[in-house]
Amino acid sequence: MDLNFNKNEDHNKLLLSDLRQRFAKVKLGGGEKRIAKLHAEGKMTARERIDYLLDQKENAIEIGAFVGDGMYKEHGGCPSGGVVVKIGYISEKQCIVVANDATVKAGAWFPITAKKNLRAQEIAIENRLPIIYLVDSAGVYLPMQDEIFPDKEHFGRIFRNNAIMSSMGITQIAAVMGSCVAGGAYLPIMSDEALIVDKTGSIFLAGSYLVKAAIGETIDNETLGGATTHCEISGVTDFKAKDDADALDRIKSIVGKMGDFDKAGYNRIKAEKPALNPQDIYGILPKSRAEQYDMMEIIKRLVDNSEFDEYKAGYGQTIITGYARIDGWAVGIIANQRKIAKTTGAKTKPSEMQFGGVIYSDSADKATRFIANCNQKKIPLVFVHDVTGFMVGSKSEHGGIIKDGAKMVNAVANSVVPKFTVIVGNSYGAGNYAMCGKAYDPRLIFAWPSAELAVMGGAQAAKVLMQIEAASLKAKGEEVDEQKEQELFDKIKARYDEQVSPYYAASRLWTDAIIDPLETRTWISMGIEAANHAPIEKQFNLGVIQV
Repeated sequence: MDLNFNKNEDHNKLLLSDLRQRFAKVKLGGGEKRIAKLHAEGKMTARERIDYLLDQKENAIEIGAFVGDGMYKEHGGCPSGGVVVKIGYISEKQCIVVANDATVKAGAWFPITAKKNLRAQEIAIENRLPIIYLVDSAGVYLPMQDEIFPDKEHFGRIFRNNAIMSSMGITQIAAVMGSCVAGGAYLPIMSDEALIVDKTGSIFLAGSYLVKAAIGETIDNETLGGATTHCEISGVTDFKAKDDADALDRIKSIVGKMGDFDKAGYNRIKAEKPALNPQDIYGILPKSRAEQYDMMEIIKRLVDNSEFDEYKAGYGQTIITGYARIDGWAVGIIANQRKIAKTTGAKTKPSEMQFGGVIYSDSADKATRFIANCNQKKIPLVFVHDVTGFMVGSKSEHGGIIKDGAKMVNAVANSVVPKFTVIVGNSYGAGNYAMCGKAYDPRLIFAWPSAELAVMGGAQAAKVLMQIEAASLKAKGEEVDEQKEQELFDKIKARYDEQVSPYYAASRLWTDAIIDPLETRTWISMGIEAANHAPIEKQFNLGVIQV
């Protein structure tokens, strides 16, 4: 291996180490003291409940682990958005599990908590995946009620989705394992089946203090809405469990008796490991986001037997398209190529050169055709991002780059096969859209620690913003010399670099996760398996486009 490979490997493994350290901190939720308090009450933590419920805790993927990272500092933070979400297997059936983390503000809902819960329900709806709710929440976080209560994508949307899923025949099971108050009380009761844990679980629209204030009635919470009340008097819940483990065992039993599902029929054969060592990815992926590398070398370390059938290999070379298998599943891969094989002569004008990671008219045209082919053949799509955007300049504009880019965006938006997005490097501007960014409904979207998401790169953005700010200062009569410009640039770039971080994106749920590159095959395989629960009901149609 060359020196550059070793430097890249060291850099990417340091990023991976940072990821693991951050995740270890996130897993503590509200902290060790609050975990100990929960255990003293005879309750498991949210993560312990999920691990107990799943057949194998290792055979699962977590959605939104870094949601809330760095947010709500003035309120004490909200690790993982106060809720843990995983896709895994219960009684050998793939399910999505949503568990309130009572160590984070007693499981209260912050604005980002609602967004994460809605994302979990979106995954269940898109893939017709059974969803299990492990409820232990104090309800809406009142100091921020105006940001979580009344809007379309706020708290109430959860119950609307409960109703929609019920009408679609998607199984929903809820276990009330702690508090379940106010509007949140509707969630378990709008599920197919509701369980409640004796003594620790409670359901009511208003607690004893509010009842006393509102109507003058004196009553304790257990009598008002405990397990005995709801299992023997109101009939609100279906099963009474003696403790957390008993409730979770009951869920396993219910899921184990569910019938099979109608399959979409995506092609799968026996899985093969990549022939080339996936560990090499750490050394291939460059330390600098501006450096070139051969994306094909990354692809060959992600796909079965390192076999890739390239489509239109000699045309539109800044995008790679082709067929492969990942964990046995047939996939169509669309990836940005950062290294251009075509050499340019000494007299080539800059406007005629090809730049890696940039989408040109011919590469957009190729991708559009390939997306149509995959839809025709019912092959799921995998988008691998390291894109700096579409090519600019007079030659591109005169050649119709906007038109060709629009065709690609149109194809991505109208694709009916499942789409999966992996951000390995840059994901800038309209390139993010064309490569199936979050706005284009990928079934799963996840990033490597090396990812960057922004309108443009940090250096370019900082230069533009610095020039604007410098001009504004000059207009006010202030002197701006080179040193002042450099200070402005450094300040702006530092702020911008924080915002392009994959953790900034993950905290806001612009991506579902940040993962070790070696977990990519698992995420795509489990994602396609989930998608196989939902037969395609629409025909692929590009609509009206300018040809």
